[in-house]
Parts: sequence; C-alpha cells; structure tokens
Amino acid sequence: MSHASRLTAPTPLTIGEHHTPADRDAPADAPSSHGERAVPRRHPGRWIATAVVLVIVAQIIHGLVTNDFFAWPRFSYWFARPVILHGLVVTIEVAALSAVVGLVGGVILALMRLSKNPVLQVVSWIYIWLFRSIPLLVLLLFLYNFGALYKSLSLGIPFGPGFLHFDESTLATSLVIAVIGIGLNEAAFAAEIVRAGILSVDQGQREAASALGLPRSHEFRRVVAPQALRAIIPPYVNQLIGIVKATSLVYYVSLIDLFGAVETMGSTYSGDIIPLLMVATVWYVILTSIISVIQYYVERHFARGAVRSLPPTPVQRVRRGFAQWRAARTTTAVA
Repeated sequence: MSHASRLTAPTPLTIGEHHTPADRDAPADAPSSHGERAVPRRHPGRWIATAVVLVIVAQIIHGLVTNDFFAWPRFSYWFARPVILHGLVVTIEVAALSAVVGLVGGVILALMRLSKNPVLQVVSWIYIWLFRSIPLLVLLLFLYNFGALYKSLSLGIPFGPGFLHFDESTLATSLVIAVIGIGLNEAAFAAEIVRAGILSVDQGQREAASALGLPRSHEFRRVVAPQALRAIIPPYVNQLIGIVKATSLVYYVSLIDLFGAVETMGSTYSGDIIPLLMVATVWYVILTSIISVIQYYVERHFARGAVRSLPPTPVQRVRRGFAQWRAARTTTAVA
C-alpha cells in the first residue's frame, strides 16, 4: 500500500482551534485536551411543537372524559351487550369472506391484465373500470333487488337449454349479497394493487430466472411473488381496513352487523345514540388496530431479504428499554 492511499481527509477546523488526534477520537461530549466540551446544538422549536401537541391532546382527552353528553356509564353498559357482540361477529364474518373473494378475484384480474391475450386484457380492464365506477352502496342495493330482474339462474348452452337451475330467492341471502357485493367491488381495486406489485419487480430478476432455465410457474412463485408482496401488502391492508369499514353499508340490505345493531338500538333507545355510536367507533378502532399489528409482522417477515438487519419489534424495544433502565439503576445504586 502506498503512502498516498493511507491519507485521510483532514478534519475541518474553526479559526483559533487546533485538534490533536486524541481530540478527534474522543466522544462528542467529552472534554478536549484544552478543557473544552462540545455542546450539542439545541432545538427549541422541537420542544415548543411537543408542548403544543401535548396540550392539544390533553384538551381532547379532558373534553372526552368530562363531557356528560358522551354518557360513559351507558357506553360501558352497551359495549359488550349480546346484540352488539352478535353484530360484531357478523362484521368480522362479512369482512373476512369479502377479503378472500376480493383478493382471489384481484389476483385473477391482475394476471388477466398482464396476459398477452388481448381478450383477457380487455375483459379485465372493463371489469376494473366498471366496478371502480359504481358506488358500493348502489351495487349492494342492485344485488339486493336482483331477484326482481331474474327469478332464477341457469347454466347451459347460450341461447339454448339450461342444465342447472338455481332459485335466486333461496341462494341470495343477505349474507351472500353482502359478501358478493363487497367482494366484487374490492376485486377491482385489489387487481390494480396486485398488478402494481408485480410490475414493481425489476425486469432483471425475470431475465436472471429465465437464464437459469426456471419454469414460468417456478419463476413466479419463487422470484416474482416474494418481491411483489413487499409492495402489495401495505396498500392491500389499507383496502382490508376499508372492507371492515365498508361492512357498515350491509345494514341497507337487511343484514344486522355492528353498525346495524347500533342503529337498531339507537332507534329504540334514542337517549343512547351518542354512547352507541362511541361503542361502534371503539370496536372499529380495535378491529383496524389488530389488522395493523398483523400488517407490521407480515411486512417484517417479507423484509428479511431486503434489509441487512430487521428493526426491533415494539416488544423487543420495551424489553431493551427496561433492561437499560435496570442497568442504569444498578449502576447508580453501586455508585
């Protein structure tokens, strides 16, 4: 190694200062050989912003707790009533089934749009364009009155005899209408999310897989899909949260979900409308919070091949902070 290759960039000096190698290697807050201490730069704006935010949060909490109009004793009474819990179960059931229908339909539509078959591309594009244009409530009401247009459904030869016949009135229950309506609507949005995730994978990854002679199915499952999922998961979880909130519309097709139970009880007990709405709000917040926690760990799982070291989980951070607190307390006691 030449002498020039071992040279390092000089440390910038201010006027009247001279740093020795020992000063440069010392911590920022340690005193230098001249008895000086480096003082960190102060940020008064951050403390002012923090104080303002804390004051606003305290005012909001104080207003929620002290305002008698919220009637928190009635909130406690209604929060876990059987009628509310039954509606909550219906909400979870509709959201879960609709999410499966929407995801499966979205994957199929996305693959159709990415296909080289022009017929599949056009059909997929028309479906996405149509169902993204129709409001969800309008779609649910249309499906709810579908029996007025078609009394029965059949499978057979087009413009010919039918082999299988279905009675629409027996098949199209309120639950089925809700799941199909929300699922068809969400499939259009999920298709664009999945397509964007697949297109986000670098073309070189596919070329490398083809150069290795991997089959197309193996290339998609082992190379494209794991990388695409990192881009698909965050927006699709947003869609999943939207599905949970969209279930509040199934009340208009005679399905008593969480919102339907709140509306029914509110019409009977008019004085408890605000507490009942707060009950629904808190349950929706709990459901979306659970989904957000699951999203965090799923994203962390699929980030293993993209980052050098995974960030600590909230539980690990709490444990680390507790361990540091105990170590500092032990050190203070010994001193």
